[in-house]
Amino acid sequence: MTQTGQAVVALGKEFSIREYAVPDPAPGTVLLRQELCGICGTDIHNWQKGIDTATLLGHENVGIIQALGKGVTTDFVGTPIKEGDRVVFHPRNSGMVYGYRGADEPFSGGFADYIYLTDPMRCLIKSDAPPQVGVLAEPFTVGVHAALRGNVTIGDTVIVQGAGPIGLMCMIAAKISGAGRLIVIGGPAGRLELAKKLGAHDTVDIAAVPDPRERKELVLGLTPGRAGGDVVFEAAGFLPAFPEGLELVKEDGVFVEVGHFVDVGTIAVNPNLHFLRPNLRLEGVWGSRYHHFVRAVAVMETGEIDFGAVISHILPLERVRDGFEALDSGYALDGETAFKIAVKGSSRV
Repeated sequence: MTQTGQAVVALGKEFSIREYAVPDPAPGTVLLRQELCGICGTDIHNWQKGIDTATLLGHENVGIIQALGKGVTTDFVGTPIKEGDRVVFHPRNSGMVYGYRGADEPFSGGFADYIYLTDPMRCLIKSDAPPQVGVLAEPFTVGVHAALRGNVTIGDTVIVQGAGPIGLMCMIAAKISGAGRLIVIGGPAGRLELAKKLGAHDTVDIAAVPDPRERKELVLGLTPGRAGGDVVFEAAGFLPAFPEGLELVKEDGVFVEVGHFVDVGTIAVNPNLHFLRPNLRLEGVWGSRYHHFVRAVAVMETGEIDFGAVISHILPLERVRDGFEALDSGYALDGETAFKIAVKGSSRV
C-alpha cells in the first residue's frame, strides 16, 4: 500500500490540506519527516497580498531523514548522515526555492508531513540541536548575513527596529559580533520582554511611544552622546520605519534594510538629510547564502544561546490559518503573546 502524507496548500488567502503519495527518493535526493516549519514574515506578506497560484508554503525547516537517495552519504560540510538523523537545510538551492513551489510538486514546502529535497546541490546540515532550535536556522542565517553586512564590531551601539523574529535574530547576531549596546524598538510588550532576556539593554515600546518624533528623541537619548547607532537594522517590515530608522544612524554609521523581503510599496526619503549629511552607508540584505547558513548553524549548535525561547507556539497542520491570523494582527494566540509560530509535521515534537 502506498504511503501518503498531508501538505498545506495556499491559494488566495485560503488554506486547504491535500493528501500526497510519499515518494521514494531518487538518486541524489533526500526525504525528510518534517518536525517543525516556522511561519515567516515573508509568508505572511505574500498571504496578505493574496497568493495567485496554488502554492506549498514553508521554508524554515527542521526534520528527520526518512530515506536517502542513492549516493547521498554526507551533509554539506562533509559530516556522515543516515536515516534517523535530524537535519536543517537552506531553502534557496540551485535552480529552485523550497517553500514557494506549486501544488503539483508534492512535499516541496514545509507546512507538511514530509519534505522532499530534490536538488542535489542543496545545503543540508546535520543538527544535534533540538527541533525548537533547528527551526530557527534560516531566520538566524538572515540575522548573521545582516550583521556581516553591517560590519558590527566590538563596542558598537546597535539599534534594531522590529521585535519580531528577524529583528531578534539580528540582535543576537550583533551581540555575538561584539555590540556594546543593543536597543530594540517594537512591540507588543511580551516581545520586548523576550528581547531583554536575549540580550537587549534597552527597549522602546511603539504602543507606549506612538509618535515617531518622540521615539527618535527617546532612542537617541539611549545612545552615547545622543549620537545614534553605529549600526541600525530595519527589521520591522513596515514602510514608515525606513525613514524613521535613517534618522537614528550615527554619523558615518550603517543602515541595514532587512525587513522588506516582499514589495509593499514605496516611501519618500530625503537624500540630503538621510544619506549625505550623516555620511551614511546603506546596505540591503536579500535572504542569505550557503556560507551564512554554515556560520549560523555552527553558532546554534553550541547551545550557548536560548534560541528555543523564541518559539511561542507549535501548531498542527490543521491550525496553520490560526498562526497566520495571529501574526497578521494582534500578535496573540490562545491567550498568549505570539512570537515565532511553528507548524509541526509527521515527526511529532
